Amino acid sequence: MHKLFKLSGIVLLSCLSLMACDGDAPPASTSTPTAPNATPTSSNRLAIIKQRGKLVCGVSGELPGFSFVNAQGNYAGLDADICRAVATTLFNDPNAVEFRNLNAKERFLALQTGEVDLLSRNTTLTMSRDTNLGITFAPVVFYDGQAVMVRQNSGITKLADLAGKSVCMQTGTTNEQNFTDQMRTLKAAFTPVVFEDVNTTFATYAEGRCDAVTADRSQLVSRRQTLPNPEQNIVLPEVFSKEPLAPAVIAGDPAWRNMVRWTIYALINAEELGITQANLNQQLQNPDPNVRRFLGVEGELGQGLGVAPDFVANIIKAVGNYGEIYERNLGSQTPLKLERGQNNLWTKGGLMYSPPFR
Repeated sequence: MHKLFKLSGIVLLSCLSLMACDGDAPPASTSTPTAPNATPTSSNRLAIIKQRGKLVCGVSGELPGFSFVNAQGNYAGLDADICRAVATTLFNDPNAVEFRNLNAKERFLALQTGEVDLLSRNTTLTMSRDTNLGITFAPVVFYDGQAVMVRQNSGITKLADLAGKSVCMQTGTTNEQNFTDQMRTLKAAFTPVVFEDVNTTFATYAEGRCDAVTADRSQLVSRRQTLPNPEQNIVLPEVFSKEPLAPAVIAGDPAWRNMVRWTIYALINAEELGITQANLNQQLQNPDPNVRRFLGVEGELGQGLGVAPDFVANIIKAVGNYGEIYERNLGSQTPLKLERGQNNLWTKGGLMYSPPFR
């Protein structure tokens, strides 16, 4: 990360010399990222990636189910598989990815300065991030909400019980401001215990140095599995925020943005059409014109993206559809056992929806 820190210093010196980079700075108590209101580093990010021959993807690397290094030494998780899907669209090779771990504070600067091409790192899409940072969000890949985890024997059963308690949280996230706002609404004072590093945040909670820890609910469920005694910790039922998690790219290159967007839509649409890794060869013979066009058997659907007509078939062959990715990383057969809920297809009462592939 030495290169990233050096770039951070350059940006900071530039801001000081101009007195301000983005008008009034946000209050210190907010979780709005402190990175400058950046302009895109280039308008040809897609060309840079193609010339390099691989995708550099920013991930957490610390969150089981989303992005982490598994026992085999490979990156796994929903966010990691999104990176592989995009690499397949680009190069027809899911392994043409260099994963780069980023913490919450450095993730946006890494994207702005070109350290990474794609940020696929359990990041909440908000208005300020989408309009102030010189980045553009792709479609949501996981709908989440913030919650709190406490020890089972703490006697804490609801948020109001945290009045006068200490709460661990990670800085540079929406969680910090969300929780502060929620407790302010409840008129309940608390002591924030804030860290930049997610591992330190949860380690401090595990050591008993704070009464609770707050984060996205999926993150709490994931991190609970890594605690010394997972069953002795509970996630409170109250969910008090909207956390639509979405990948992001630098603004200013619509061709690159579209490639990422339609890769994600392809994963969702494939599930809706019932196309899986297992039945892909059979589906290639399907007489349904929607399926034939979608898989590139006929038509030139990939032309607008500058890719082969069968790019969707290549994606499904490499990583499966959205439902398969979800089940493999987060579903009932994993330690997390997260129900689909809002992350189900729109046809099944969820929010996952793709525009038509026409």
